[in-house]
Amino acid sequence: MNIYVLLKQTFDTEEKISIRDGGIAEDGVKFIINPYDEYAVEEAIRQKERHGGKVTVVSAGPEHTAEALRTALAMGADEAVLIRDDRLPADEYSVSRALAAYLSKEPVDLLLAGLFSVDNSAGQVAIRTAQLLGMPHVSSVIRLEIENRTAAVVRDAEGDSESLSVALPALFTAQQGLNEPRYPTLPGIMKAKKKPFTRPGLGELGLTEADVAAKTKRVDLSAPPARKAGRKLEGSPAEQAALLVELLHGEAKAL
Repeated sequence: MNIYVLLKQTFDTEEKISIRDGGIAEDGVKFIINPYDEYAVEEAIRQKERHGGKVTVVSAGPEHTAEALRTALAMGADEAVLIRDDRLPADEYSVSRALAAYLSKEPVDLLLAGLFSVDNSAGQVAIRTAQLLGMPHVSSVIRLEIENRTAAVVRDAEGDSESLSVALPALFTAQQGLNEPRYPTLPGIMKAKKKPFTRPGLGELGLTEADVAAKTKRVDLSAPPARKAGRKLEGSPAEQAALLVELLHGEAKAL
C-alpha cells in the first residue's frame, strides 16, 4: 500500500507569539510537526504495519521544514518530500496546487493529513488537495480500518460520531483520539539520516509561478489591544444598570 501523509511544520504550542513589522517573528522559535499531523503520521505507520507498503511524508515550505520531515522519518516513515521553492506563497490555494501536482504523478492508495494546523486553523490544504486530485475525503477521523481497498471510518461529528465506508484511494484527516503518536527512538533517528529525501521545485512539478499565485493577501497583522483594568459600578441596581448601558454604548461601542 502506497501511503502519503501531508505534513506541516508549526510553532511549538508552548511558544510565545511575537508580532514584528506586521508579521510573526520567528527568531529563536522552536518548530514542531503540527500536532494533528502527528496523528496522521502515526496512523500511516500503523496501516503500513498491518498491510505492508511504504509511507511517504510530503510538505511544502521553507528549508527548516526539513526538520519536521526528518522527525516523521525517525518515527517510521520511509521517504520524505519537501516542495521547496521561493516562488511558492504560503497560501492555502498555492500550497494545495503544488501538493496536488506532486501527488498526481504518484501511485497514491491512501492519503492522510491532520484535521487542521494549530497556527492558521484553516483546515483547507488537505481538502483542497483531495479536490484537485478528484479524490473522496472524510474529515475528523477517529477510527480507520482498511480491508480490500475499502476504508471503514468513524469521524467525530461535534460531540457525536458518524460511520462511513469509502473506496480507496481517499483522503482522511486525523482528529485527536485516532491514536497516540509514538516518540522517535535513537535507532529511528539514526536510520532517518539515510532515508530518501527529495526537494522538487515548481519546475519539476510542471508548475509556473502564475499557476500558484496566491488567492489571498494578508493586509495587516496585529496583536489584540491590551485588556483594560476592571471597573466596579457603584450605586443602586438601577443606577448600575443605567451606567452599564451607557458604558457599553459610549465606550465599548457594543450597543
